[in-house]
Amino acid sequence: MQHTNVLLAGATGYLGGYLLKVLIEKENQVVAIARKSNQLENSNENYLEIKLAEVTKPETLRDICKGINTVISTVGITRQKDGLTYMDVDFKANMNLLKEAKKSGVKHFVYVSAINGDKYRNLKIFEAKEKFVDALKSSGLNYTIVRPNGFFSDMKDFLEMAKSGRVYLFGSGNQKFNPIHGEDLARAIVDTLSDYNKEVTIGGPDILSLNDISKLALMSLDKPIKILHLPDCLRRLTIWSLRTFTSVKTYGSIEFFLTLTAEDNIAPTYGNHKLKDYFREQANKLEL
Repeated sequence: MQHTNVLLAGATGYLGGYLLKVLIEKENQVVAIARKSNQLENSNENYLEIKLAEVTKPETLRDICKGINTVISTVGITRQKDGLTYMDVDFKANMNLLKEAKKSGVKHFVYVSAINGDKYRNLKIFEAKEKFVDALKSSGLNYTIVRPNGFFSDMKDFLEMAKSGRVYLFGSGNQKFNPIHGEDLARAIVDTLSDYNKEVTIGGPDILSLNDISKLALMSLDKPIKILHLPDCLRRLTIWSLRTFTSVKTYGSIEFFLTLTAEDNIAPTYGNHKLKDYFREQANKLEL
């Protein structure tokens, strides 16, 4: 693989941390953006430069793409609580990066959205992401849109439920998907940096039903298998109630999860990290 100069936005997040590690391991020169100086540690000054900036504040990004060939952005809200909306972060902050990338003649912009974002634009979390996807595709820059099928870190909710001794699911629990570990996804992204103008939907090696995931969560905590199946109409009622009575900050990520887990979402398989190993590792960290 040819080495390149990469600007990494979102380096302090779950996926960003793995991207940073893999990019440096493959001897790319990386400029990583951090909001505060204590957020990132520079463990390899030969390959890494940390720049303090806030992607939501365009003035802090001025000329940040100078000398950069490739921008990788994992910037997006999952559960941030600093008063910013999806439009502020997933759309506007990425637009700020895109403007700087164009100004400095960047060749390639890699953006991480999520599986089926183009089909679920009505969800708040996707409305902003896909608005940016549209802007990136029509920007004139070479692009890659990455659509992962849920991260292992998102599966921690099952462990949290399992701590109480039972897991609640809507519907039959037979809905299948294949979440992916951050390191596997990072490797997939870095390995295809020289490929342009494509959308990549990608998942982990194991296709699991929600029942399977619930069992793995309970087993990793040495709990008996207790899974309660709630009628699907309650899922729809929950989404309606959240949309009606709470702010988008509260309901955005839940709306996303409840909508996408209502049916099978299976992506091409990749990688070798197993969810059951991840759950064991996390279970050992949990203070029960």
